[in-house]
Order: sequence, then C-alpha cells, then structure tokens
Amino acid sequence: MQITNTILMIRPVAFRKNEETAVNNYFQEDIAVKDNTINIRAQNEFDAFVKVLREHGVHVIVMEDNEKADTPDSIFPNNWVSFHDSGTVVIYPMFAENRRRERREDVFDTLEKQGFRIDHIVDYTSAEKEGVFLEGTGSILKDRVNQKAYCALSERAHESLFIEFCEDFDCFPVIFTAYQTVNGKRLPIYHTNVMMAMAETFAVICLNTIDDKKERKNVVNHLKNDGKQIIEITETQMHQFAGNMLQVLGRDGQRFMVMSSAAFKSLRPDQIQAIQAHCDIIHSPLDTIETCGGGSARCMMAEVFLPKA
Repeated sequence: MQITNTILMIRPVAFRKNEETAVNNYFQEDIAVKDNTINIRAQNEFDAFVKVLREHGVHVIVMEDNEKADTPDSIFPNNWVSFHDSGTVVIYPMFAENRRRERREDVFDTLEKQGFRIDHIVDYTSAEKEGVFLEGTGSILKDRVNQKAYCALSERAHESLFIEFCEDFDCFPVIFTAYQTVNGKRLPIYHTNVMMAMAETFAVICLNTIDDKKERKNVVNHLKNDGKQIIEITETQMHQFAGNMLQVLGRDGQRFMVMSSAAFKSLRPDQIQAIQAHCDIIHSPLDTIETCGGGSARCMMAEVFLPKA
C-alpha cells in the first residue's frame, strides 16, 4: 500500500532553531524569543496536531524526546528511520552531527510492544564517515505501488547512496535537483519532501524548482505514466510548506491529505478542489515548528508500514 494508518511522532523537549542544519535549510528563520519559549510553543503545536490526527482516526504513536540528548530536530523522525511492510527498518546517515543523536533503539522496542514485527534492520549510517548522506523520507519519496523512488539531490541526499537504496529495495530511481532562490542565487533544496508530496492517485509538486528541463520532463512523464494527477504549486506556496504534505488513512479507511494551516491557507481554491477530488484535508497550525525547524507536517510523521506480529 502507498499509505498507512499508523504514524510515529516524537514530542520535542529541546526544540529550537538548529544551527547545524541552518547552513543548508533555507526555510529556517529566527524568532526573537528564548529557546524555552520556542520549545513550549512547539509542544503546544505538536499536541494540537496529534489531537487532530487522532480525532480523524489516525493511529498516532507518540514518544517523548530524551532531554539529555539535546536534539533540537527530534520532532522530525522521518529523516533518521523508515519502517517497511517487509518487516525491515532502515536507519539513515544524517548531515548534522547533532541530528545523529536522534537515533534511538527504544523506538523499535515500543513498536514491537504495540504488536509490530521487525525482522531486519538495514543500517546505512556508516556512510557518515565518508561524508555521504541520505535523510530518510525527507530525501526519498517512494511510489510504493509502482516501485519507484524520487529524490532531489542535495548535500543531504547523495546520488550514490540513493541508488544503493533503490537497488536494495528494488525501486526504480527518479533523480533530479530542485532549487530555490536564496539571496539571488539558485541553491539546492535540502529535502525532496518540501517540494513534492506523493499520494495514491496524485502528486503535489513544485515543478518550477526543477531548473533542468530534461529532468523536469522526466519527473512529469513518470508521474503521468503511473496515472498520477499532477497538482502543481508555486515556489511561494512551497515556502509556506504546501509541498510538505502526507496522505494517511483514517477511520474506516478514509483518506486524508495532512498539512499545516499555513500550507492550506496558501493554496488556491482550484488546488484545494483538486486535492479534495481524491481525499479530504486535515490541517493544523505549525507556525513555530515551521519557522524555527524549517520543516512541517510531513516531516513530523514517520509512517509505520511494519506487519503485525
């Protein structure tokens, strides 16, 4: 299946603007308040978001961050781990050294206690020694039904490791580079999932970020050939995190596209209508998390596809 009903989320205890990731995450901004105030605001946004998801029948597994680890980006677990329907868990190499402390074995224990089966762990983290990174489903967008994986190359998504991942998981690689304008320069977007979202029957994507016309055409052809409706967003909308969405299963198999309220408010009526032709929309305010963390709703949700024991 392309989507799941079960989501793992990490409640933050030391959330703030991460100085180590800000060097190439151009979505991050400063807020003129103290870090402890920022963390409290982030916790409030997190709790409200979880409440909305659960009200719609999404199974959310919440774990508390470890305060001693000092991990400001722990709220984005999808970058260090992914959980697959084969019973495989994948652990990924991270660009920022302080993000490597987010990796926790007790997450696996919790999932097993909840009745999920883990048969095998694939660990790519040794690539960090060579300065090679691939940050989970931030970097990799899987079309699970069509066995394809999309990746926008950046300092956090290296082509060699992405191809290795595709070989290991029998996926066809769709590779491109996506750019944003920063101080008049076109620089690579740090994660694929801020400019593109993959759903069952459609894809939300900021095609204007793919400057190379051949690469753009290749992405479009793959999506169209697999029967995906392309819902295009602008770069301005992308900066409101309109590309950072995730489709999930709710109560009685109902489909939802999950996004932040900022992303929802940035969409035009025709774009909302296009999404709602496929599924309903859930949104929740994530302003502090988006501003300081440079990530949004999709980044906060690690999908669990593991089989039940």
